This record gives sequence, C-alpha cells and structure tokens, in this order.
Amino acid sequence: MDTIGAAIGRNVSRRAAPSRNSPRASRWIFFAIVALVFAVCAASTVVWCASMSAMGDMPMPGGWTLSMTWVPMCGQKWPRVAASFVGMWVMMMIAMMLPSLAPALWRYHEAVGLTGGRDGSDGIDDLRVAPLTALVSVGYFFVWTVAGVAVFALGAATMALALHFPALARAIPFAAAVAVLIAGVVQFSAWKARYLACGRCTSMSHYALPAHARAALRHGLRLGVHCCYCCAGLTAVLLIDGIMDLYAMTFVTAAITAERLAPAGDRVARATGVVVMAMGMTMIARAFAFG
Repeated sequence: MDTIGAAIGRNVSRRAAPSRNSPRASRWIFFAIVALVFAVCAASTVVWCASMSAMGDMPMPGGWTLSMTWVPMCGQKWPRVAASFVGMWVMMMIAMMLPSLAPALWRYHEAVGLTGGRDGSDGIDDLRVAPLTALVSVGYFFVWTVAGVAVFALGAATMALALHFPALARAIPFAAAVAVLIAGVVQFSAWKARYLACGRCTSMSHYALPAHARAALRHGLRLGVHCCYCCAGLTAVLLIDGIMDLYAMTFVTAAITAERLAPAGDRVARATGVVVMAMGMTMIARAFAFG
C-alpha cells in the first residue's frame, strides 16, 4: 500500500507541475504576441513614412514645408486620403502606445483570470481571458482611431486654408511653436499628473472585473480616454514636429513609455516638459528669424 501511495503521489505531483508553471507560460505567450504585433505595426509605420517622404514636401510661405499627408495627390479623392491617414495613424499609435499599454493589459488579464469566476472566487482559464483582453485593446485603440479622424479633419482643413491664404501660412510656424511651448508647460500641470497617475495605476482592485465583453470593452475605452488626455501634449508635438519623422516618433514613444513605466514617472514627465519647452522656444526664435 505504501508503494502504491507513493506512486500515486509521484503521478499527481507530475501532473500538478505544469499547472504551477502555467501562469509563467501564459505571461510569455502574452508578451510574445504583444512583441509580434508591435513589430508588424512598427515596420508598417516605417514603410509608410519612407513612402510619404519620397513624395517630397511643398514649400510654403514662412519658411516651412507642407507634407503630402494632408493633401490629395493627383487623382485622389478626400475619402481615400482620409482612410489612408487614419489607417496608418492606427498602425502608428499601436506601435507607439503598445509598449506602455502592455503592462496594463497584462494586469487586466491577471485580474480577470483571478476574479472572473461566477462565484467571485474561482478564476477563469486563459481561453476565456484572452478574448476579453483583446477586447480591452480594441476599446483602447478605438479611442485613438476617433482621435485620428479628428486630427485629420483639423489638419486637412488648416492646410487647405494655408494653401489659399498666404498670410495664414506665414503665421503657422509661430502658432506651431507656441503650441509646442504650451505642450511643454502642460507636462508640469496637475491635469497631466492626474491622468498620468491613472495610466500608472498598478492595482486593479478598485475596478469591477466581471468576465464579459461589455465590461472589457468599457475598460478599454476608459483606458483609451485617459491615455489620450495624458498624451495630448506629446501627440501635438509629434504632429507639429512631423508625423512622418521617425526621430520624432521615437522621442515621443520613449517619453510616453518612460513616464508610464519608470519608477519616478512624474519626474520623467517634467524632464520631458523641459525638453519640449526648449524645442518650443527654439521654434519661436526660428519663426521670428524667417518672419
């Protein structure tokens, strides 16, 4: 009997071992998928930037150039231009925001897996958690898609007016410089600190985490809205400095990721604000020089 009992014990322990390793395996799978999505979107963004840069820019009064991103090419219609912009905007935002979003998605994945059972105590398996986590990301990037539509509408309208009114075109460099300076100041504001704290939250105990699609989508929308508010200033810097500029994308991505994930994120945000304010003052001096 002792021999049989020992054999059963060894068999049970061998069967139990994979389950103890399953959270670690799940984590590896999750971040491998995130890395793959990031790589695909980053590569697509690089290709798009290269293709748009090859088209050249249009010199404008005031010493600046107009990117072809904002105007139809020969034979193009506005809906096609808008669809192309929004599609690549989404790719770009996935590449830029995924590094800072991934930890929040994993926290949701873990929290729902632990508390998503019907009785409030038993967890649910990865096959049910994974689609819910994907829905969170869908809600998050839906908010950024709406933001992209608004950005294109505003940018295209502004550039169309600049093409027809030279006085407005000459004023754009100064207005852009002031906007960058304001974006730097915003990095020091309580408004920025509040939404940055929301993005840096490491505990999800204050959220209700029912395991159903509506709650997951709602959580993603909430994350997306908070992120848009938090990143508004840095996104404006990207748009002004050049939406096709890979260096600007890298700087903004690094700044957003660092202020979300670094231990002293608020200090990182303020340091970024100093850099952005310096950029704004340099642009103001350049605008006066060309003006």
